Amino acid sequence: MIRECTDADFEAILSIINDGAEAYRGVIPPDRWCEPYMPAGELRNEMAAGVRFAGHEAGGSLVGVMGSQLVQDVILIRHAYVRTARQRRGDGGRLLEHLSETAMRPVMIGTWKAARWAVRFYEKHGFTLIEGDEKDRLLRTYWDIPDRQVETSVVMADQRALDEIVVGWDKPTAVKDDEIDIFRL
Repeated sequence: MIRECTDADFEAILSIINDGAEAYRGVIPPDRWCEPYMPAGELRNEMAAGVRFAGHEAGGSLVGVMGSQLVQDVILIRHAYVRTARQRRGDGGRLLEHLSETAMRPVMIGTWKAARWAVRFYEKHGFTLIEGDEKDRLLRTYWDIPDRQVETSVVMADQRALDEIVVGWDKPTAVKDDEIDIFRL
């Protein structure tokens, strides 16, 4: 079951983030890893800045969380984690689908460039990888992260973000060819 998290879920959210983040240990640059991955004070600051969490509950307890944050004209998916013991069971996908379906604005996600499994996960769920100068522009516009994190991250964008936010994105154009629609990129 997916539900909105409350203040009473703070410790569970923190625990899930730090447990799920173990997947990044040794993968992301060592200077970006800290112990714990997310201290309680940082999570409090994120929530005070408007990050709202949805949680996937199984067996009466939260097993995964995913935050969303309205920033300017987009919704950012933030802090998406599933307990290690529950990974690869679809919990993260269900959370992402829930947040994507309820988003009233374009959706973007920032993730670590070296976490290729995370990039593939978001691509599988309809997000497109943005790299290079446009990735840097988006990260500096919508996220409040250090330059080193900008260097080591990528942005994933849903179709609305591609259409409305991403600069230089070439939208497919339909061309009639023998009465069949062909899309040219």
